[in-house]
Amino acid sequence: MSASQWGSPTASKRALLIHGLTMSSESWEGIAQQLVARGFFVLAPNLLGHGWRRGTDYRISTLAEDLRPYFATNTSYNVIIGHSLGGLVALSLFPFLPKTKETTIILVDPPLELPVEQFEQGKIRFLKEIEDAKTAEEHMAEHPTWSRSDSVLRALGVSMCDRSVVKGIFEHNEPYAFSSRLKNIPSHVKITLLISDPRFAAVCHLEHIPVNVPRLSVKVLDGIGHWIQYELPSAIMDEISLPRAKL
Repeated sequence: MSASQWGSPTASKRALLIHGLTMSSESWEGIAQQLVARGFFVLAPNLLGHGWRRGTDYRISTLAEDLRPYFATNTSYNVIIGHSLGGLVALSLFPFLPKTKETTIILVDPPLELPVEQFEQGKIRFLKEIEDAKTAEEHMAEHPTWSRSDSVLRALGVSMCDRSVVKGIFEHNEPYAFSSRLKNIPSHVKITLLISDPRFAAVCHLEHIPVNVPRLSVKVLDGIGHWIQYELPSAIMDEISLPRAKL
């Protein structure tokens, strides 16, 4: 397995963090450190095709199945966080989750639906991102709220991915439609969906989200772009329940 980890494996709480397209496990450094400070052991795998990993099948179901070893011997997680593509993978993990324990899943601006035009635009944009990879300095200039560490890790993720992966993610998941997976959330799963401000290049849109779904909470973050974990990490951390203090 290819993954980054933070904290002590003997910690009482566990978190699984799943990165997005052209990213890597290391990109979760900031959130992971905050989780460790709250007493979590944190694991972040590299998805197939990322972090120098090779693959040939990039269907969302295959990316999820590749994570099955992280649930071996009844391993469970208090929290699973998935950003963008990682959010779609997180939605495919339901069969791996123990029914005897509640799991909180936080989806960070996942592209639930990509109509034809947006699908083609997204594919072109990510291919260009690989071909004209930006430096950390360029990311910092474009995103003033990002830390230098965030910018370096963003550049690193792109450097460890290639065109074949981007093409595979798009071509192997056509039509790109995953919102239906929110309609039947298991009774032992609670999901929070964090959506970026539509004015700031959000990829998750309210019209694609089923309504009146039990155990699903939706929040739109005003003034925040797609990179919520970099721009407003507190929005993610606020969704993670802590044990109540004993009186």
